[in-house]
Amino acid sequence: MANFSANKASGPANYHAVLAGFLGWTLDAFDFFVVTFLLDTLAHQFGVTKKDIVLTTTATLAMRPVGALLFGLLADRYGRRIPLMANVIYFSAIELLCGFAPNYTTFLVLRALFGIGMGGEWGVGASLAMEAAPKRLRGVLSGLLQSGYPIGNLLAALAAKTILPVWGWRPVFWVGALPALLALYIRTKVPESQAWKENRAATTGEVLRTVGKEWKRFAYLVVLMTFMMFLSHGTQDLYPDFLKQVHKVPDGLRANMVIISNIGAVVGAVIFGQLSQAAGRRKGMLAALLLALLVIPLWALGGTLPVLIAGAFLMQAGVQGAWGVIPVHLNELSAAAARGLMPGLAYQLGILIASPTNSIQFALYEHFGYQKALARFEVCTILVLSLLLWRGIEAHNKDFTRT
Repeated sequence: MANFSANKASGPANYHAVLAGFLGWTLDAFDFFVVTFLLDTLAHQFGVTKKDIVLTTTATLAMRPVGALLFGLLADRYGRRIPLMANVIYFSAIELLCGFAPNYTTFLVLRALFGIGMGGEWGVGASLAMEAAPKRLRGVLSGLLQSGYPIGNLLAALAAKTILPVWGWRPVFWVGALPALLALYIRTKVPESQAWKENRAATTGEVLRTVGKEWKRFAYLVVLMTFMMFLSHGTQDLYPDFLKQVHKVPDGLRANMVIISNIGAVVGAVIFGQLSQAAGRRKGMLAALLLALLVIPLWALGGTLPVLIAGAFLMQAGVQGAWGVIPVHLNELSAAAARGLMPGLAYQLGILIASPTNSIQFALYEHFGYQKALARFEVCTILVLSLLLWRGIEAHNKDFTRT
């Protein structure tokens, strides 16, 4: 009877863990994407070029592995909850300070520091959520968790559309400090991971040695995540600027198109996440990549507004459809004693390698034009990703606990 009661009570608590991971990633993504809507505004404010502002996004992405290493080690040694709360408070404070930045140098340093918080959140939040999720629902809940990223982008678009024209750019960053309240929710509602309790490493060295023993698998995950980053950031970060420069889409309509594309992203993440539960993780991702490849002509080369809107919606359905499988795929492939570190560090090392994505695409745009630059970049990315998945591995429905 005691065991039955415990299992019955664990259900709502487990979903609180998934919700905490989702909210943390949503708010983290919002704080990152607001910069992509403020390229011209910030360049004018600080008296620098737009390329200099693009560099701040590169700095954010490049610092993310530091956060993954720091918070991942803490999560494997001391549990998921406390490091996740500390992370949320940290990145919220940095975002608040960004709104007070007096000059470009300060802003650049703050965006680099923000990258540490952004890098730490995903690995800890994803391990907590996936370890709490019922096995039969891992696929769809993985999709819901990862959909926090496009939802954060959507919220950034709404902020650019509503807050920026009325109050200016600084309050957009101040709003990004509100996620600190999430720490209170985690403190009161989210239980510690049972899987972590069963597989807790005795020392930090043990966590690192576990990763070292799995170095071949870890290297595969890093390469996989590098091209996943090329896929997502290559289709999202400069797209608002692409719409403005090539198609002269006004600010309000651009924000609406980003909102529409991110609705597509959420739909795709859930659909392909669930597909991966039935067909396997790699097949679910390959199906999503096929959709993204087929709609590139609409997304990058479309000549009318309706075509561009359809292309944006379907592209992000495919891109984030593939991404929706990533939380569960990486956690299932990671060693039990290093599940707080391995997925997040592989994820963030991938973004470190892919951090010049925006700068590379911007350089290609200057040589070949925006349309060809975006289209060719993503065709190459999708083909390489498909090969990695086709020849890769998975651990579909792996047990995280012994009970």
